[in-house]
Amino acid sequence: MDQLHRTGCLCGRGHNWPRRDFVRSGIGGLIASAAIGAAFPKLACAQTTLAPDAALQALLDGNARFAKYQLTSCSNDLALLKQNTVAKQEPFAAVLSCADSRVPVELVFDQSIGQLFVTRVAGNIASPDIIASLEYGAAVLGTKAILVLGHANCGAVKAAMAGKAVPGQISALYAPIQPAVEVAGGNLEAAIKANAKNQANLLATASPVLAGLIQQGNLKVAAGYYALDTGTVTLL
Repeated sequence: MDQLHRTGCLCGRGHNWPRRDFVRSGIGGLIASAAIGAAFPKLACAQTTLAPDAALQALLDGNARFAKYQLTSCSNDLALLKQNTVAKQEPFAAVLSCADSRVPVELVFDQSIGQLFVTRVAGNIASPDIIASLEYGAAVLGTKAILVLGHANCGAVKAAMAGKAVPGQISALYAPIQPAVEVAGGNLEAAIKANAKNQANLLATASPVLAGLIQQGNLKVAAGYYALDTGTVTLL
């Protein structure tokens, strides 16, 4: 993270937004939250009764059920869930996950329709569009926790470590992940975990909206690691 703060770059894609311009004792967050409230007057309120810590624990409890093959979400009435979420959504938590097909977020946390606000991108990086989506989830929909979820054997992190030429725009993923690569000493698992923590830290500090909600005690941002072999998520 030190390198990210030195460069003042949010995600390595040329968006040079210094951290000091985003977070000034939470004032920017309060102003941003108020602006979103004005833009979405019918939605800008916490719609879940869970506190941030409880929302994060609900994710972990769901994952424990998943790891033990004791899913409860499968017994939900999907028709009723669809009906109740036509007009609005009330997710209690958000997850920033890798796009990897082996990480089915709702299944991993034993949740169903309307319960999680999910953003997915290779390498679970906090790019500006991802941050904007998570700001909407927290400030407008009222999600109380955001979990950045790295996972074992992540191909995006592995590619960033290799640093080889790749086709198309795949290499655009490298820069946001590079700070984690540099502190990992060539260890893939360490790089994956460091990257998840780096991205969580970016969300918590580089967004005035999220920083303000955290200061108010209305949001918690955490990082986690998903083990493909056991199906378990551990907080970092």
